[in-house]
Amino acid sequence: MQLIVSAGIIAAIVIWGLVSPTSLDGFFNAALASVTHNFGWFYLWLVLGLVILALFLAVSRYGTLKLGAEDEEPEFSTPAWFAMLFAAGMGIGLVFWGVAEPVSHYGSPPAGIPPNTPEAAQAAMRYAFFHWGLHPWAIYGVVGLAIAFFTFRRQSLPLISSVTDALPWKFARVLSPAFNVLAIVATAFGVAASLGMGATQINSGLKAAFGVPVTPTIQSLIIVVTTVLFLTSAVTGLERGVKYLSIGNLILAAALALAVLVLGPTVAIVDTLTSTVGAYLSGLVSMSMRMSPFRDSTWIGDWTLFYWAWWLAWSPFVGLFIARVSRGRTIREFILGVVLAPTLVGFVWFAIFGGAALNMEIFHGVPLAEAVKSNVSTAMFVMFDAMPASGLLSFIATLLVFVFFVTSGDSATLVLGTMSTGGDHNPSARVKITWGVLVAAIAMSLLLVGGIKAVQTATIVFALPFSVVLMLMAVSLVMAVREDWHDEQVHEREFRRKLRELVKK
Repeated sequence: MQLIVSAGIIAAIVIWGLVSPTSLDGFFNAALASVTHNFGWFYLWLVLGLVILALFLAVSRYGTLKLGAEDEEPEFSTPAWFAMLFAAGMGIGLVFWGVAEPVSHYGSPPAGIPPNTPEAAQAAMRYAFFHWGLHPWAIYGVVGLAIAFFTFRRQSLPLISSVTDALPWKFARVLSPAFNVLAIVATAFGVAASLGMGATQINSGLKAAFGVPVTPTIQSLIIVVTTVLFLTSAVTGLERGVKYLSIGNLILAAALALAVLVLGPTVAIVDTLTSTVGAYLSGLVSMSMRMSPFRDSTWIGDWTLFYWAWWLAWSPFVGLFIARVSRGRTIREFILGVVLAPTLVGFVWFAIFGGAALNMEIFHGVPLAEAVKSNVSTAMFVMFDAMPASGLLSFIATLLVFVFFVTSGDSATLVLGTMSTGGDHNPSARVKITWGVLVAAIAMSLLLVGGIKAVQTATIVFALPFSVVLMLMAVSLVMAVREDWHDEQVHEREFRRKLRELVKK
């Protein structure tokens, strides 16, 4: 039933986009404006609360609880685990926005900061760190931890409803099927939007490296080819498919970042990292709660609230996948690996690519701001054109996006298959192929009618109802963690008592 309802909703929106893309775009843009205007404060409070909850669970006494049996070892090695969760969570986005976001903020900074100034450059880097730092990974971490906790400790199905059903409130159990449908729809549209974004950047990279024209037809062909590849990877399973692709892609990303660090303005990049980390930490709370009630500015809605809603919409997909690969780890290990480690990697990535881009824009006259305004997906390649070995860098970046594309699609088919089959950990190849083809069809059809922005906006709108579900999941997680920790203490005291009695005998 959940599969039929979710597929029906997806099909209806896709058909609407094909028949009348203008009205679909107008509807969701109006809905997005209403959501960000009326509920922006709610997003800020919720996401900051999730950051606090994640950090509390990591340092508290509950951090020793294991996601599984007490003697259970992790299913994957730490490097493989980190590579898979990072590839699923942020891969394409970091490559797409690594140059484009800081340069965009430099020309259009938050209200009250003069554009194209040193202050604007500092704010640009600080907010890039903010948008890709602790907050998104805390969202993913809490959702993933909740699903993993109930799946591997309580032997529940890996579904959103398994978490909310544990609450002592009848309405949560009555609405649980709707929660699963909402998660499936948000995941399908979020992944489709990501595939569309990845296809446009791969096309821009092929143009930079080989002169391939940028057209919707080429982008559709890219989607077809990558879909065949990620379905092949998905059918082979986690062990042989996404695991090795994710490790290879992490190595490739590290090689590209190291090349830009060495070939670019190295000292300026290191200085940027140092100063921005300090500014990020000192301004973390103020940025987390920043609204602009006394200014006629849409910057917070266009960027921070947009990102928060985007991460919330993606959290069912990324959270369930992270849970799937995290069996056998403690809560503390989970938070350190899912929240803190990727945050640090994101800082280094934005310092290298954003710091190099701003240095070239400000001191060397490289027209990166113009590139961002004309086509965001070309910004990184314009920066490479101003560096040694530009063709090689463009090729590596294109290959990186290509493999991230495959790993994201691979992960998505597993998650959608799991959610639509009632929590099957290993859905059949037929189910995975069905979802892979459906998601690719969404991306391709909306790309051909110019509706990728509409599907991104639709994903953001779906985030509002799911944010309420996420709150329920967080409450359920806290209640379950406290209960299990208390039970473990009781069992441990009983064991010690029996041991003492045995020794006395």
